[in-house]
Amino acid sequence: MIALFYSESDHEGKREVTKQDPQNAMKIINSDKTIAIWIVTAIAIVFGLLTIKSGGEVLFGGSIYEKAAGNYILFVVWFNFLAGFIYLVAGVGIWMRLRWAVWLSLLIAIATIIVFSILGMHILNGGGYETRTVAAMSLRSIVWISIFVFSYRKLIRRQVI
Repeated sequence: MIALFYSESDHEGKREVTKQDPQNAMKIINSDKTIAIWIVTAIAIVFGLLTIKSGGEVLFGGSIYEKAAGNYILFVVWFNFLAGFIYLVAGVGIWMRLRWAVWLSLLIAIATIIVFSILGMHILNGGGYETRTVAAMSLRSIVWISIFVFSYRKLIRRQVI
């Protein structure tokens, strides 16, 4: 019979696990990064890279990309393009379990909601827009609110998720 015992000591961000076997007792180092941290990190980083790519194409790719973007709103494209770099920083911070990454993800969520609100006012005042922009900003808002809630629970409150 094999039993696993988790010690409460924490060595350089890793939890020590002692595995007791009738024939041999050995220690295993178990990374404190859960699969959930890896998934959230991947979402933030992939989201960042895709945002930089799509915004960069519209801003710097020439008329072909501008035409494909349709009735885009320049301030939204610039915001998303620049925010993409911040997404990468937040993703790396969450992966490294740095508490400031939690607050950065909150800042990203708040800034996204503010820009989304300005976009809404633009639309209500009769400004042109693409439906996919509204969908993309909705997705960005939901993703970053979710990343904040997850990272707050995991890194600040230290809840097991």
